[in-house]
Amino acid sequence: MDIAELRDRILEKDRRALARAITLVESSRPDHRKHASQLLEALRGAGKQALRIGLSGTPGVGKSTFIENFGLMLTGKGNKVAVLAVDPSSVRSGGSILGDKTRMEHLSRDNNAFIRPSPSQTHLGGVARRTREAVALCEAFGFDIVLIETVGVGQSEIVVAQMSDLFLLLLAPAGGDELQGVKRGIMEMADIILVNKADGDLERTAIRTCADYAGALHLLRKRPQDPDGFPKAMTVSALEAQGLETAWEEIKTLTQWRRDAGHWNAHRQDQAEYWFQQEVRHGLLSRLESGDAKDAMTQIGAQVSSGDLTPSVAAEKVLSLLRKCKI
Repeated sequence: MDIAELRDRILEKDRRALARAITLVESSRPDHRKHASQLLEALRGAGKQALRIGLSGTPGVGKSTFIENFGLMLTGKGNKVAVLAVDPSSVRSGGSILGDKTRMEHLSRDNNAFIRPSPSQTHLGGVARRTREAVALCEAFGFDIVLIETVGVGQSEIVVAQMSDLFLLLLAPAGGDELQGVKRGIMEMADIILVNKADGDLERTAIRTCADYAGALHLLRKRPQDPDGFPKAMTVSALEAQGLETAWEEIKTLTQWRRDAGHWNAHRQDQAEYWFQQEVRHGLLSRLESGDAKDAMTQIGAQVSSGDLTPSVAAEKVLSLLRKCKI
């Protein structure tokens, strides 16, 4: 694979090259990982710093409808928008439906938009393990805005906040018990809560729900990266494209404030450190799953199964071998 040619084609705005590059970085094959690292290094500093917006929400809340109409509004303003949508993978077959381009029919035909669905595989956090690298490729390509859609609300969905500049949480009117298990954790990470479906018979309910969440946000501890009034809750209707302009203005206001206050660069530096640590952890786990390390894990695991070793003692034994560089 000619990495230099692939790099040049991406910089020349070749969409097929971008799609091929994302496929490359998502691959787990050792040779592909090597080529992916070379490509990302070759593209480092190229393109522009896009505005990275993470988006999550309960199943059926209208994430795809929101992203399509919000994306169309952004491209209508002259922005180039990339959508990285993560679909859940089956724990049995490992497969994913990857139907986001079908659901976003109009946006997928927009020349200023690019939609890439990816499987979550076994990675927790609502995003695929290599989504962060796909974001870097989209920035090198020259997109102004990258929308990162997670698989759906859960307590682990907050990982998307480690690869985005702003995190939007999309909720339905009168969410009720659907959010009991996630309210605290994910609300603490959200920069803007958008109560969707504020139209027709649900409009009044949406307004009341928005007021409830606005009150809940005031009870949370104020974050140093927020100006007065943030985080905030707003109502939108993705179906009727109402409130999207207002939401975009609020996003720009918060973005500019963070840039001026110095939080923008600091946040990205913290994210880089976070992902460095994640790569080291994953590398160590991969090392335990191959070669002599795999054999040692199998042997020690058998001792645990037979009751000759407790799990904690066995784990310390493996770590001791690692420290001695024997595996």
